[in-house]
Amino acid sequence: MIYIETRLKTALKEGLNTLYGLENLADKQLQINQTPKNFEGQLSVLVFPFVRAARKKPEQVAEEVGQYLLENCPEVAAFNVAKGFCNLEIADLYWQELLADLLRNPNYGQGARKESEILVEYSSPNTNKPLHLGHVRNNLLGYSTAELLKFAGYSVKKVQIINDRGIHICKSMLAWQLFGEGETPESSGLKGDHLVGKYYVRFEQAFQAEYKIWQATEAGQAAFAAFLADEKKYKKAVKELTKKSKDKKTAPTEEALQAYFFKSVYKNSYFNQSSELGQKAKAMLQAWEAGDAEVQALWEKMNNWVYAGFASTYKRMGVDFDKNYYESNTYLKGKELVENNLKSDSPIFFKKDDGSTWIDLTDAKLDQKAVLRKDGTSMYITQDMGTALLRYEDYKMDRMVYVVGNEQEYHFQVLFEILNRLGQPYAKNCHHLSYGMVELPEGKMKSREGTVVDADDLMQTLIDEVAKASNERDMLSALPMEEQKEIHEAVALGALKFFILKVEPRKGMLFDPKESIDLQGQTGPYIQNAFVRCQSVQRAFAEKNFSKTTYAEHKLEPIERELLLNIELFPNLVQRAAEQYNPAEIANYLYQLAKTYHQFWNIVKILDADAPQASSFRLDLSQAVAQVIAQAGAILGMKMPSRM
Repeated sequence: MIYIETRLKTALKEGLNTLYGLENLADKQLQINQTPKNFEGQLSVLVFPFVRAARKKPEQVAEEVGQYLLENCPEVAAFNVAKGFCNLEIADLYWQELLADLLRNPNYGQGARKESEILVEYSSPNTNKPLHLGHVRNNLLGYSTAELLKFAGYSVKKVQIINDRGIHICKSMLAWQLFGEGETPESSGLKGDHLVGKYYVRFEQAFQAEYKIWQATEAGQAAFAAFLADEKKYKKAVKELTKKSKDKKTAPTEEALQAYFFKSVYKNSYFNQSSELGQKAKAMLQAWEAGDAEVQALWEKMNNWVYAGFASTYKRMGVDFDKNYYESNTYLKGKELVENNLKSDSPIFFKKDDGSTWIDLTDAKLDQKAVLRKDGTSMYITQDMGTALLRYEDYKMDRMVYVVGNEQEYHFQVLFEILNRLGQPYAKNCHHLSYGMVELPEGKMKSREGTVVDADDLMQTLIDEVAKASNERDMLSALPMEEQKEIHEAVALGALKFFILKVEPRKGMLFDPKESIDLQGQTGPYIQNAFVRCQSVQRAFAEKNFSKTTYAEHKLEPIERELLLNIELFPNLVQRAAEQYNPAEIANYLYQLAKTYHQFWNIVKILDADAPQASSFRLDLSQAVAQVIAQAGAILGMKMPSRM
């Protein structure tokens, strides 16, 4: 079916050429928008861009354009002019054709197949802790972006890089060796990722205790004295502390300076140079990289605990992957890439006197960037280069989308520039889908202190809250317990997904669990309830043995046209949202569609309408709304229960 915007633009081009001699206008020059609610009509043509060529006032141009469309475009039933806009009333016949087309087409809104392979990377966790609320936003955004691109017609593969090596992994391993006493997921009753995360926190606690004792030693106080004597560092500390203080005029005390120094300035130096725990963790990392059998066995055992835990979380969250990549494999590929380039006739990398390897990106308004340390080991950027190369070997992708937090924006600018200089064919089509951090009403989360909101706990808490509210209303008690549980989970996770995804990716957000499960307002349950109402109408129709009839003579109510206009916008919205990698457009569209259906539910009678044509039309319209809600919801990973 050719949808109304396309039909109008075709007629509008012909009209502007006939009326004003405007030829070869591009679609993007023709602005057709939804008519504001305080005006009659469904769609409005903006005529200001054509006023100069017409040499007439905006109102006169709008009048002439409207008259042309009325006479030459059968879909236009009437028009009115307001402030340089030509507001169009679309004929009922068009809306009835649209409805019939949708009900015949289970793939309504889905884009035509495109010859383009896109990889979407998301999740990419560390194997030293369970997934938390920050990972939830990453996973939901990555999954829905991939599903959106699929629905728009692209071939999509979902991938992740699992950060399974490095000093942070060794911290958990060492703590388990020192304090674990052989504890396992089976013996503790903990999921594997929770158990390993427990020992990551345990390492930090032991390290902080060790560090606190050292601070009072002669060596610790000597380090602080050297800091005070360094004028540049001292002034910087004073400036930062004064900025944070309520009293901007009084210099910070020595006690405040000492706390700042040991927490923010010297902690990493202590870990690397003086900490007994730090030396043990670094020795474990070196043994791992040297292939030590005992360390490798412990690494595999604890990583497998984590993988089993992750798999359980992903399954409940409803996200999946076509392929996992592991940092323990890709870091060698990146190192090999750099070393081969150094041997080439036109290397883009160079070595410094200390033996480290760098690339100079200053001509691209970036800095010089280290890619190999002086001991020859890989940096994160090098590992990402190797991962990109492996993925191209596997998929020959045209585009690569990295779903990673906004604190890594500079990292990806550097990565994409290096890939481009290496001549990678997909490099110019790499995109960093940068997103803001998630905070809770009580503030930021901190992994090492164990103050994060665990993803498993969050999902279970929401499910419990939904079950409690449902039981209080006693709406599902007639259903089998298993079905009740499925509905509670669908509503709770739908609430979580919608609340996270309705926010534009680049924006930071505050997640309020209680607000997310509210049945009113811009929430997942509000949308699911619209779907439930659509389904309840169909059940009532079946129970009453109602006979459908044709409805060509049915005169549409304004709310019916508004609903159909919302439905009509869906295919173009999908393409636009996919181009922008923005599932928030789908989420907010879903809310608007659900809101309009709730209004329709309250304004008109459906089965008890005055005429059978009206009832038949409204039954089909409800079915169409349910279909589009389910399709758009699936892009976000939301399940639509038939009862709530």
